[in-house]
Parts: sequence; C-alpha cells; structure tokens
Amino acid sequence: MTRLLINIDHVATLRNARQERYPDPVRAAHECELAGADGIVFHLREDRRHISDRDVAALKESVKGKLDFELSMAPGIMSICERTQPHLATLVPERREEITTEGGLDVLQQVDDVERAIERLHTSGIPQVALFLDPVPEQILAARRIGADAIELHTGEFANAGTPDEAHAQLTRLARAARLAHEEGLLVHAGHGLDYDNYPLFREHVPHIAEVSIGFAILARSLFTGLRTAVADMRRLVQPIRE
Repeated sequence: MTRLLINIDHVATLRNARQERYPDPVRAAHECELAGADGIVFHLREDRRHISDRDVAALKESVKGKLDFELSMAPGIMSICERTQPHLATLVPERREEITTEGGLDVLQQVDDVERAIERLHTSGIPQVALFLDPVPEQILAARRIGADAIELHTGEFANAGTPDEAHAQLTRLARAARLAHEEGLLVHAGHGLDYDNYPLFREHVPHIAEVSIGFAILARSLFTGLRTAVADMRRLVQPIRE
C-alpha cells in the first residue's frame, strides 16, 4: 500500500508573503494528519523562503506520522537535520534562483559528497536517507552503491508533459526506474507535480511505489474544499478501496 505524505511548504509560502503568523504550517500538518495523511514533508531551504527553523522544531514536536525532512547538502542545513532527527531525510538539489526543485540530484557528478552526506545522516541516527533522482538507471545504481535507503523519483517531466504520447514516454521511464530500484533493494518514493488528474495514470503504470509526496495540488484544492477534504480526496486516489 502506498503511503501519502503531504508537503506543507506552500502554507509557509503564503504566510511569508505577508510576513504574518498565519496560516500556520504546523496547524496545516495537524489537519492533514487528521484527514488521513501518513506523514508530512517539508523542505528547509538555505534562503528560508518558506519553512523556518522554528517551523522545523514545532513540526518535530507535533507530527505523529512520518516526518520527511528535505534538504540540500549545505553544512548548516545538515546540522539542523541531525538535531531534528526526522524519520526520513531526503537529499535534493537546490538553486537560489529556482521557483521549485527543477530536477533530480546528480549523484554521478558529486558521488563523494553525496556518500559523505548519507554516512553523516546515518551516523547521527536518522534511520532512512533518500535521494531525489530523475528516472535514470545510472543515478539509481549509484545511489545504491553509496548507501542510500530509498530514492524519490522526480515525476515533474511526466506531470508537465504536453501530450499523451509524452506522458506515456515519461511513465515508461518512471516504471523502468522503479523496477530497477526495487530490484536493487531500494525503497521507491515519488513526487513533484502529481495531482488529482494525473495520479491515477501514474498509479496504473508505475509499480513498487512505497510513498508519494504531494503538496501544491492539495493545498490549491483546499482553497475551495477545505484542507481535510482535499487530503481525503487525494488519499482515496493513493489508497483506493478494494472491493
């Protein structure tokens, strides 16, 4: 059964747009869990454009399910992750000028740095470390060699495909990558751009997905339905009731 983790970064984005105290991402996380989310995802960026250090501490105290801390390999951010002790640390690429994460981590180009980061996080006591990767076999094999526990497949190219043919081509890449990772003993996660319209197609074609990280689509729908309903609607797609 695939677990649903909700990314609450954009609640903090909205709060910070007016430099207010609300909406509170910690309260949003609580509402998501009440609606059936299996866990919460957040990305502490170096520029603190959304989630803050105070949010991190409060999320650690309040989240009951799985807590996924997304981070770059910046030493200061690594130290905060070590102190926080999330259930999962997901290493992602980060560029100041990007609006959101634009692609997977290039493990092959920085293999020594990534290996050291994985070892450091494991040594601190964090039980799972994942790498956010494009569906490229060489990257997945490298992730396995250097000690990652899981990969998170970047689904953005599928989500942004302009035609059905393009979407199916990306699904083929994702399915092959998921099978390879599973065969190599890695847990397979997925995220970026998944929503209410494209998730059923993704679920149909891509096997071995242990958990998905979905945020913006749920928060956008919540403006019209309320957060609990938006989460429950996505949960039904991720974990369909079997007759």
